[in-house]
Amino acid sequence: MKLTQILTKKLTGFWLLSLAAVAFIFLLTALVSFVQLTFKFQQQQVSELGRMLAKHQVEHQLQHLDIWLPQILAAYDTQAFVLMHKDEVLFRYDHEQQKSGVVSYDRIIDTSSPLAFQITLPQPFLLKNISWHGLLVLLFGVAAIALFVRWGYRWLAQQLEGVEDLAKRSHLILSGDYDRALAESGHGRPRLINRALTQMLLELDDAQKQRARFDQFIRSNTFLDPETGIGNRLFLKNRLDALSNVDGMMAPGVMFLLEMEDLDLLQQQLDEFAIQDMLAQTISGISQVLDSQANSIFSRRSYNQFAIVVPQISLADAEKIAAKLLKICLAQPLTAIEEADDFFHIGVAYFKVGESKEQLLEEAEMALRAAQFQGCSGWFMYDKGSVDEEFAKGSVRWRSFLEYALVNKRVVAFSQAVLDSDGIEHHSEVSCRLRDNSGNLVRATLFLPMAIKCGLTPQIERQVIEIVLFDLLVSPENLQRQYSINLSLDTLTSRAFIRWLKTTLLEYRHLTPQLIFEVNEDIVVNHLDRLKVPLDMISKMGAKLCVDRVGQQVVSMQYIKACPFDMIKLHRSIVRQIHLRQENQLFVRSLIGGLYRTEVQVFAEGVESFEEWQTLKILGVSAAQGSLFSDPIEEL
Repeated sequence: MKLTQILTKKLTGFWLLSLAAVAFIFLLTALVSFVQLTFKFQQQQVSELGRMLAKHQVEHQLQHLDIWLPQILAAYDTQAFVLMHKDEVLFRYDHEQQKSGVVSYDRIIDTSSPLAFQITLPQPFLLKNISWHGLLVLLFGVAAIALFVRWGYRWLAQQLEGVEDLAKRSHLILSGDYDRALAESGHGRPRLINRALTQMLLELDDAQKQRARFDQFIRSNTFLDPETGIGNRLFLKNRLDALSNVDGMMAPGVMFLLEMEDLDLLQQQLDEFAIQDMLAQTISGISQVLDSQANSIFSRRSYNQFAIVVPQISLADAEKIAAKLLKICLAQPLTAIEEADDFFHIGVAYFKVGESKEQLLEEAEMALRAAQFQGCSGWFMYDKGSVDEEFAKGSVRWRSFLEYALVNKRVVAFSQAVLDSDGIEHHSEVSCRLRDNSGNLVRATLFLPMAIKCGLTPQIERQVIEIVLFDLLVSPENLQRQYSINLSLDTLTSRAFIRWLKTTLLEYRHLTPQLIFEVNEDIVVNHLDRLKVPLDMISKMGAKLCVDRVGQQVVSMQYIKACPFDMIKLHRSIVRQIHLRQENQLFVRSLIGGLYRTEVQVFAEGVESFEEWQTLKILGVSAAQGSLFSDPIEEL
């Protein structure tokens, strides 16, 4: 860009100098021509006077010169005139008022006789007084030349400014900033090239949108039920795999199996549109109930059976949700079948940490069968004794515990390394646990849901950031390390937290490039308008942004262009046994292909086997974290 501007200034300067030189040469040539023309005209007058004297000599022998010659000399504005015959002066004339700047001519009238004259005249161009008409024409010509030079300079500057616009757009295209290049349409010259660039950028933008739609179409046909738009059986399997590991379920929760017993019979009695309308109303009502439950799963296991999984929920809340689900189902009109009161059945199975997903499905199936044996629409929960004691605590006790932990700095940071394909640490993801009065660590899966209910997540995540800035990054062995910190929706929408974060990042701006802030993909997609300003602020401060849990939901990847994200992390449901699942590999290929020509890096989380990591590297994943490399380590 700087080179283009220098070239523009040189070309416009050369244009202006050239036009000025042409105008100067034109005026100089006109002046010289005028002087030469007046001299030639004066010489012609002197020659004509000599011919008149020669004729008078022949006819009158130079008699009576004083009668006619003074009038002619006065007309010539003669300053002095001497007519001589040999050395004898025959006639002399002198002007009364002598002028400066004169020219003298010596002429011999007749070569056969020694008759000659000497005449002194004013400079010829002094005789030609310019009239006001001529002066006006001269001034008009000079003004026209000046205006033409000025117009030419501005025209060339405008044309070259168009070249600068083209150079600016080209620079943006080469740097990969296609949106700004499209917005900077400007007045590029030549216009044909400018229109061609605009057309290509529009087609590229449309192609990217088509690619995003195609990627979403691939994922939709892989993980979504085509009739209802919710997850299919494969989607449920992947999500259950993500909630569990080799030791069983990683968090407590509940599974609901909703079965519409005579749905096939109802389809025979009603048309297809009525069935679809009834399913749509039921699914819409259930989805509204699940909106308040973070990380919930809703999928279709078979034609007439639906599965709902809600992690990190207490037993009392699970019973409330079961009652709400049954109420939504019973609100649907079923007048076409005789046994409408025995149509909806819900089986409920509460699971604890460490239980296997196979056991969970079996208990849910048993609960569903028990609900069907009751003889009417209803729900039944599989009773296996006591539930997780930690979740049995009341909200008041949880709030007291969380506030005590915050006041007494009981937040303990754990870090898990993210390694690239060469085994070099890219960064470490920081998580936290709380230490109770007995010295035991309370895992995040237990206290985070309660912290969200109590509105204390901003304070917890603030203490995690303070631990990273004040304890970890100041340590000599961590000077070059990068740490990633998870931020929740409540934290990013808290004005007090954003003000504190902005002030802190400004104060520790030398450490800001070593920070990575992670945001859940579901939060980004559903609250992009609210999060764009704080995310842009974090990026402008110098910190990096990451989207985690990518692939947990089937959504468009257009949010990558809306916010300045530097990396994304695949959800463990996509990573789990990816070497055996072609559909998950297809998703990763589609995702990485959609990020072509961007600086966004793709990472993976939850890698547990060597085969998974090898497959991810082949697909183009840059780095990964998981139990294959290391478990979370407490930062002392």
